[in-house]
Amino acid sequence: MSNTDTQDRDRAARQPDEDSREAAAGAQLTTAPREELLASLSSGPSLGIIGWARWFWRQLTSMRVALILLFLLSLAAIPGSLIPQRMVDDLKVQTWKENNEFWAPVFEKLQLFDVYSSVWFSAIYILLFVSLIGCIVPRTWQFVGQLRSRPPAAPGRLNRMPAYTTWRTDAEPEQVREAALTLLKKRRFRVQITGNAVAAEKGYLREAGNLIFHIALIVMLLAFAAGQLFKSEGGKLIVEGDGFANTLTQYDDFRSGSLYDTDNLDPFWFDLKSFNATYEKSGPQKGTARTFEAAIRWGKPGQSDKDAVIEVNKPLTIDGTKIHLLSHGYAPVVTVRDGRGKVVLDKAAVPLLPIDGNITSSGAIKVMDGYRDKDGKKDQLGFKAWFVPTFGSKEEHGAGGSAANPMFSTFPALDFPVLAVNAYRGSLGVNSGLPQNVYQLDTRKLVQFKDEKGEILKALLMPGESMKLPNGAGSITYESTVEWASFQISERPGNGWALAGGVAAIAGLAASLFVQRRRVWVRAVTGPDGVTVVEMAGLGRSESAKLPEELGGLAEVLHGQAPSAPDRTPEENDAESSPPAKTTDAAGTSDASDASDVSDPTTGHPEKAADPDDPHDPAVTAEGAEK
Repeated sequence: MSNTDTQDRDRAARQPDEDSREAAAGAQLTTAPREELLASLSSGPSLGIIGWARWFWRQLTSMRVALILLFLLSLAAIPGSLIPQRMVDDLKVQTWKENNEFWAPVFEKLQLFDVYSSVWFSAIYILLFVSLIGCIVPRTWQFVGQLRSRPPAAPGRLNRMPAYTTWRTDAEPEQVREAALTLLKKRRFRVQITGNAVAAEKGYLREAGNLIFHIALIVMLLAFAAGQLFKSEGGKLIVEGDGFANTLTQYDDFRSGSLYDTDNLDPFWFDLKSFNATYEKSGPQKGTARTFEAAIRWGKPGQSDKDAVIEVNKPLTIDGTKIHLLSHGYAPVVTVRDGRGKVVLDKAAVPLLPIDGNITSSGAIKVMDGYRDKDGKKDQLGFKAWFVPTFGSKEEHGAGGSAANPMFSTFPALDFPVLAVNAYRGSLGVNSGLPQNVYQLDTRKLVQFKDEKGEILKALLMPGESMKLPNGAGSITYESTVEWASFQISERPGNGWALAGGVAAIAGLAASLFVQRRRVWVRAVTGPDGVTVVEMAGLGRSESAKLPEELGGLAEVLHGQAPSAPDRTPEENDAESSPPAKTTDAAGTSDASDASDVSDPTTGHPEKAADPDDPHDPAVTAEGAEK
């Protein structure tokens, strides 16, 4: 039997073992589900309640379903940004419903005015919460098992790895392995020596970042749930010179979570000393707001008063309660006298709501008690009011408007204030027991005043001017104008956790995207000629140009400690490869070299045939060095 047949049988026997070692070298670079697990999932669930429950759980905790739920959650949040929400501004919700009477009942049934507390939104984020937990727990245990394991041994043929290099050195194999061990430890690889090779692994931060990202999503969902359950928030409109105390009756509107106790409101108060706003006065951005500043004085029981300035996106925080500046407007100061000349509304500041960017405002002035006509009969007065801080006619403002509002503001600052009013008398409907909008006038039971010509009574008033009501019914005087500011007082216990979760999610995502899990092996063995052969190889989870670069850097450092052996001279090769001297025995026969040696036709010296499967053969190592 020839030597070639024997070598073929040896290679065939070694092949399964080498393939298994190569498979083990690339195994467990991720905690993704194994192929056999995916095959078992695709085979379909078994019949029965337990089988269906197991199948549903596997589907729910799969990464595919988690991504679908996350996408649905982002889609479900869109209506909350486009449709007015009660938790933000209930007045806008009422206005929207009045302007869209057909769609209002549909939106109410779909809970589109309360998106973030609706049943369907809650169902999505609860399912996402469960899916993430079911996905993270098994991957965490797999990751812990990988952290406790050691790097796998080097495969039989390192030249099959995606990154590979080799050279020959005069250093001893033990010295090379010790140098490689020290070098890889300095580069923060987890290392161990197995047989004639050093095995190293790095990049666990990739899977750790993946787990941190998913855990951070759970933290954000928990923070969101806690914020909804234990939150409290309300709005308050305050005129310059007025104040607010943090009690339930002081709020214009108040909302809280189902687990919040209103007795736990933080005790504090604040007064609005002044409001300052500046605007761009010229150019294409004329009228654009530059600064909104509310100067306040606040305090707590048993503590001295403090001054503060609240700006947009710069809230004041008092014991976990944040006071945000939302909006501002103007409040004309008016005085109303009845038919006998008695003051029934003494210099009252009446806030009006802006309806455009130049703070053209509208509202209602109501005289509910104390009014009597010239005959002494009790009655109620109501005025529809429009206000502009800088008066301009319809022609100056441009097209648009209505006959009910013949004027517009041309600039948001208080440069040329004008108040337009018309008057009503009768029942304001405030005694009906039904809630009523303080900024609107219910005219169903009111009679409008008319002038001597029988036309609707109305007037444009500047500060200090008055409008007299016909038949001695009284008068209204426009005294001056003050500003008001609207504040949101809120307490959300989960905001800090949500912020921490968001930062952790970004950090984890960055780690999972930019950190690569990789393994490096360094083998050092003595070749047939007594020279040490060094092989280095690297394997990554995915194709990356950084792996060959990193392996090249490691090889450069290690090569400096174990430099390449000098090329052998032809005389040394001849001396090593020359046949033994022929001797003649008594029979006249002579001893010759092994029949397997082949004579070199140029030198006459025997030459051993190169084995392409021997990694330590000089011809093979030379080819690897060229790689």
